[in-house]
Amino acid sequence: MRLVAIGDSFTEGVGDERADGTVRGWADRVAEGLATATGDPVEYANLAIRGRKLGPIVDEQLEAALALEPTLMTYNGGGNDIMRRRVDMPRLMKLSRHVADRCREAGVRLVALAGPDPTSRIPLGRVVHRRGELLTADIVQLTEEFELTFVDMWHDREIRRPAYWGADRIHLNSDGHRRVAGQVLTALGHPAPPAPSRVENPKRSLSDNLVFYQEHVGPWVRRRVQGRSSGDHRSAKHPTYVTVSPAMMGGGG
Repeated sequence: MRLVAIGDSFTEGVGDERADGTVRGWADRVAEGLATATGDPVEYANLAIRGRKLGPIVDEQLEAALALEPTLMTYNGGGNDIMRRRVDMPRLMKLSRHVADRCREAGVRLVALAGPDPTSRIPLGRVVHRRGELLTADIVQLTEEFELTFVDMWHDREIRRPAYWGADRIHLNSDGHRRVAGQVLTALGHPAPPAPSRVENPKRSLSDNLVFYQEHVGPWVRRRVQGRSSGDHRSAKHPTYVTVSPAMMGGGG
């Protein structure tokens, strides 16, 4: 099996850091789960880069991913687009359709994901939520038309709980990435890894909210004003295949 993942910070694995500071994430966990379920090594590449809007994901990652001749590809994007001041929703749908078309032409099984909904805890959450609903509805339509495997984390109520999110409130923590991986593996017909005991919501005080705005909202706004991205000058963590066995990438819980 050759698995390639494309997308943004969600797919890169931001928020699910190992002890050495490298990111793991749900896609890594899916590769591990597939290796465990099949008993065979999985060749795994991850081209996702944090901060990428959907246009660059499609323009810069899709053909590079297909050039690796995968048997399975995961796709998610648009989360960074719907958080911008203006967004062209029809263009997002057109880009996703292009991904589906190219994978069908190449004979690659495509798994499309709708990312989880962070909007109850972020500024302008209602606006972003409406856009996310539209984006997810478009992906549902596309996956039905192309008969794709679809994992709808946007409407997963459990993962909306604060317990699954990091300090910045827009990236999942390790428990969140673990839950997404379980949903993907289940959709692929394989066992999900054992779930932890119930994850408790963090208790947040007024000082926690002040820190949130100082350390996360403020820098995010400055990057938008300056036209910068958290992914500037970054490259993919696995641009070519690494071989994954059940024990190789298991650090970090």
